Amino acid sequence: MDDLEKYISKRKLSDKKFAKGFEEGYENFKIGVLLKQAREEAGITQEELAKKLRTKKSAISRIENHSEDIRLSTLKQYLEAVGKKLNLRIL
Repeated sequence: MDDLEKYISKRKLSDKKFAKGFEEGYENFKIGVLLKQAREEAGITQEELAKKLRTKKSAISRIENHSEDIRLSTLKQYLEAVGKKLNLRIL
């Protein structure tokens, strides 16, 4: 475990508000990373995807970098445009 991981672990134990915010932020970050990976695997640029979805490149960038409030319908359209399907699980 590196210094950053040690700090995060220690901080999460001592500060429940930080722990909750960190986990929520990390989940949102992962969604954006997964979307970007799916787009790149499909060999599509942000600009090409924007054209497919009839939007702007900046909107695609926002989705990939700030996916905390993405609508399910937008997520579904994004994934279909890159040749993927949305599979939602509730645990």
